[in-house]
Amino acid sequence: MTHPSPAPSTSPPDWPHCGHGADPEDPVGCHGIHVPGHTACLAHLADADRDAYLAGLTPGVGIDHRGTSFTESLLDSLLDALRDPATGHPRLGSARFDAATFQGVARFESATFQGVAGFEEATFQGVAGFVSATFQGVAGFEEATFQDDARFEEATFQREAWFKSAAFGHVAWFETATFQSTARFNSATFQGDVWFETAAFGHVARFGSATFQGVARFRTTTFRGDAWFERAIFSGDVLFASATFQGNAWFESATFQRDTRFESVIFQGDAWFEQAAFQQSVSLGPLVCAGRVKLSGAVFSCPATLSFAARRLECRRTRWSSTAELGLRYATVDFAHAVFEYPLTIAAEADPFVLPDGQPVAEQALAHAPDTAVRIASLRGVDAAHLVLADVDLSECLFTGTVHLDQLRLEGACSFDTVLSRTHWRRRRPVRFTQRRTLAEEHHWRARRPRAVRGWNPAVLGAGHAGPAQLAPVYRALRKAFEDGKNEPGAADFYYGEMEMRRHDRTGTPRAERGLLHGYWILSGYGLRASRALGWLAAAMLVTIVLLMGFGLPQNSLKQQATGTVPPGGGKVTFEIDEADPRNPTGNRFTGKRFEKALNVTLNSVVFRSSGQDLTTAGTYIEMASRVAEPVLLGLAVLAVRNRVKR
Repeated sequence: MTHPSPAPSTSPPDWPHCGHGADPEDPVGCHGIHVPGHTACLAHLADADRDAYLAGLTPGVGIDHRGTSFTESLLDSLLDALRDPATGHPRLGSARFDAATFQGVARFESATFQGVAGFEEATFQGVAGFVSATFQGVAGFEEATFQDDARFEEATFQREAWFKSAAFGHVAWFETATFQSTARFNSATFQGDVWFETAAFGHVARFGSATFQGVARFRTTTFRGDAWFERAIFSGDVLFASATFQGNAWFESATFQRDTRFESVIFQGDAWFEQAAFQQSVSLGPLVCAGRVKLSGAVFSCPATLSFAARRLECRRTRWSSTAELGLRYATVDFAHAVFEYPLTIAAEADPFVLPDGQPVAEQALAHAPDTAVRIASLRGVDAAHLVLADVDLSECLFTGTVHLDQLRLEGACSFDTVLSRTHWRRRRPVRFTQRRTLAEEHHWRARRPRAVRGWNPAVLGAGHAGPAQLAPVYRALRKAFEDGKNEPGAADFYYGEMEMRRHDRTGTPRAERGLLHGYWILSGYGLRASRALGWLAAAMLVTIVLLMGFGLPQNSLKQQATGTVPPGGGKVTFEIDEADPRNPTGNRFTGKRFEKALNVTLNSVVFRSSGQDLTTAGTYIEMASRVAEPVLLGLAVLAVRNRVKR
């Protein structure tokens, strides 16, 4: 591979340099540092002087050849002079090759650098071979240029490894390399493929603002410290299969332009993908994260499949410009203000994820999690028209501010919070709540009321203060969502919640309407509590019976009396039949016979029929009142039963 020679520098280096070949066009000449005791660099030293210098080198000695231009044979001669007879491999002390140029293959295979290895701004025009090399001191390759393959397979970096702003023009091989201290690849450019498969980073790994123009492979790579890929650009395919991040992983503002895969990855800390951009096919997972997966502000411009077993997933203001499917375990999910332009499904997975080879994903990092349930924390600000939730826990979800909530699709066993389950005391008065599903925000509202009973869940920091006026539309929208899903019994609880919020809303509900709602609630629980309506019906019937026995039934059964006059000469006799006026009862009014008559009148009143029983004037009014009230109560009970069982 032929590369153009760099333009000569007009600035002299910081060290005493050779100056060979200086002319008006290149006043500096050769930048090579003087060989000790000479005024020329190693490349331009006389043959006899060079041979004498090389003969005086011993393994482990420090060398300084900054700015020197090495041919392949010259570098081989230098390394042969430093070769350790015991191992047969070069052993260098402090080695300074800053700004050096290596014109052919640079064979540093199995070399040991016992001191600082300085290759800052060095240029490797051929293959840079550092296979199995050991860097016991700091390894500096800042702003180095690798015009051909850079081979660091099985290399060991015991101290810091600096590749900041390095340029890799061809394939970069770091397979099975070991970085025992901080590895810095900030702003590095990889124009070809880069292989970090089975590499081990023992401390912090920094790839911030790095550019990967080819395929980036991090299969089975281990990051024992934090891994920083913020603002990195991946122009080729990205593969992090079976990688392990023991610290936090930072991919903030990173750009993934091609296929991106994080399969069987384990994050023992947090995984940060905030503001990241995914422009082509994305498959994040199955992966396990013991901390948080943060996708807030990320943009998915392509179909995405996400499979996470994580403690928390944050997708605040995440933008999904294509279809997406999220399969989750263990996670608490925050989707506040996320944007879905196409259908998006969030589903809880009951069983562990399975890898392509059929093996389940190991979830030991989440061994102390309470359960595998998926909990939605917030959907505020979301347009739910394209959202599908399956088998998730919505007991802590914040819904106020959600748009098109009535179009939300709930599949499987989606659970909500419930009201308090037992009788409570408030100022020496018993308070009991009938069981129903409720929203977390109603819990928050009831918990902050002045005379709230204990047991309601208080609002967490940042949850806001939604009141009845804000919660009534939410209940109404969820009711419609259940009704559109042909789940009428499920919709009943949300209708009850809507009525409760309207009854307590002192700003949007007129006083008269609140009075009617209060009566509707007392009599039948808004037409949803059959037992309450039947209880009132039984009470009304009992009162009717008692009143009839006490005041409504006459003292005795009324007798008819016929009167008429017989003409003197005989003939037709005309009789007038009169009925005696009913007499108010006196004496013992509560007898079995009177109870039977009162029960007959009451039962007929329930079905809006007249019993034909003789009644006093008070009894007539009692019957009229019962014929109005009791059929209404019976109708409310029937309505409540129908609302609970219809489909």
